[in-house]
Amino acid sequence: MQDILLQLTRWLSPYMAEIAMTLVATILVVYGDVANKQIKSFLSPYHFVLRTLVFVLICAFGYGAFILFVTPFIKDLLVMIPGLYRGLTIVLSFLLLGYLAEQRRYI
Repeated sequence: MQDILLQLTRWLSPYMAEIAMTLVATILVVYGDVANKQIKSFLSPYHFVLRTLVFVLICAFGYGAFILFVTPFIKDLLVMIPGLYRGLTIVLSFLLLGYLAEQRRYI
């Protein structure tokens, strides 16, 4: 069993940066509507042009910056997991995100 888990980790290891970015992007997809509702409620008293400008800036640059700055942190967290469990943790993380998306009725 250990050989299988270590082989899974070896297969995934070259793609740690991509895996970390995919995890962060998936979290944004699943929970981005919550952030958008908060932004919408905060901006509702302001003029349409300002609301639109701020919303576009947050969606275009805010979420992009979030992905860029959080991805290395997630990658470092994944690398800190012992090799025996790293591959399994990655697979389980994606399954958990799929379950959370299902609970929020995105699937």
